Amino acid sequence: MIYILSNKRIENTKNLTVIEIKFLKKEINLKDFDVIIFTSQNGVLALNKLNRDWINIASLAIGKATATKIKNLGGNLVYTSNTSHGDLFANEIISLLKDKKVLYIRAKKVASNLVSILKDSEINLIDEVLYKTECQEYSKLQKPERDSYIIFSSPSTIECFFKYFEWDDSYKAVAIGETTAKYIPNNIYFLVSPIQTLKGCVEFILALR
Repeated sequence: MIYILSNKRIENTKNLTVIEIKFLKKEINLKDFDVIIFTSQNGVLALNKLNRDWINIASLAIGKATATKIKNLGGNLVYTSNTSHGDLFANEIISLLKDKKVLYIRAKKVASNLVSILKDSEINLIDEVLYKTECQEYSKLQKPERDSYIIFSSPSTIECFFKYFEWDDSYKAVAIGETTAKYIPNNIYFLVSPIQTLKGCVEFILALR
């Protein structure tokens, strides 16, 4: 069995929703911003709930899934990075942000150094926390069955999984990207998906089989 640690439905998998996304309520003034940086679909959804004026501002996205969400909601997507690593993304977009007023939409907890990299490069950046992830409690009876593949799609999914479950030696871990992989415990062997989407992870596992 392949387990996805979210409520995202994908064929040939089972959902184990160990994290819960909570959107924060706050006023967001988008006046004078030239560019918005999104590093997750949740960031797009969070801002869309608060101020629809974002669709008139140039958006930069990390990964195809985030880019697709921007386009589906009517946003002005001007750049998509194929990397899944926030630090690489930051260095990649510096030249695009010179002399711009930039808004970065993020979670309460982030794994990358995007903010510090851009600010060190003298980018006029404001970061806004619009959502957070929390662990959703599961009983021990819902532990994944033996010989399952466990897809870790963020550091939060790793934290919450191990809060409630012990690792079974028969499990096989797959990380969605290099950043997430860094948070997998050292004693666990894992593979990194070459495609940084949940669907890509599933296709990677099916190909391995």
